[in-house]
Amino acid sequence: MPELPEVEVSRLGITPHLIGQTVAKLTFRTPKLRWDIPHELKKMEGQIIRNISRRAKYLLIETNVGSAIVHLGMSGSLRVLDADIAPAKHDHVDLKLTNGKVLRYNDPRRFGAWLWTENGEHQALLNMGPEPLTKDFDAQYLFAKADKKRLAVKQFIMDNKVVVGVGNIYANESLFSARIHPCRAAGSLTEDEWVRLVKEIKQVLETAIEQGGTTLKDFAQADGKPGYFAQELRVYGRSGEPCPSCSGAIQEQKIGQRNTFFCGACQN
Repeated sequence: MPELPEVEVSRLGITPHLIGQTVAKLTFRTPKLRWDIPHELKKMEGQIIRNISRRAKYLLIETNVGSAIVHLGMSGSLRVLDADIAPAKHDHVDLKLTNGKVLRYNDPRRFGAWLWTENGEHQALLNMGPEPLTKDFDAQYLFAKADKKRLAVKQFIMDNKVVVGVGNIYANESLFSARIHPCRAAGSLTEDEWVRLVKEIKQVLETAIEQGGTTLKDFAQADGKPGYFAQELRVYGRSGEPCPSCSGAIQEQKIGQRNTFFCGACQN
């Protein structure tokens, strides 16, 4: 599914086309995605889009009367198109602008969401940890949070209550770069190891955003071009291939029901 870099790339892609524009009409071709689509979203009609922000993997399309909360789910994507282009299969939501453009939401699996908030708060946004690319996310915070935790460090950093947006692909890559075994208990890491891991999480996510997001089967950028970071993946999806550092075989196992890739020699 799209992870934080893909969602951030989507935000960057649609923002120049939406900021300052007026919503002419919202069209819903299905009453329900992951959850029912709230009728209150129609309040955006006639409103100027003031900002496009992101919290974890949610995008907020902000107006003076409230905000649409958009989640891409497993296979969702956003495009900015001419409004006269006919909708295709799985095009479930259109946010039409008065300038003749439309923000179109496509989601074959219908596991995404369009929600509504009038005050920036919503149940979907509760109990979340800090954003990984902010100053609030640092080694001291994680060292204290992980104290005496037996949970595998990979599961720990993928917990949205600890930090948002470190999905499976980027957890694998960050742990490899930090030379930390994904099965280690979170509470066993030293503060110096957390310093390394925080640095690598930030670097891996920033690189992914810069390069356009990971190329996933169901994801493409707002302009229709795929992301390119998949070419840079060092361990994810490379079970049995040579480790890029020591040439030993990349191993694979399930941790928390998620495929996990690592080098048993380089990561300890």
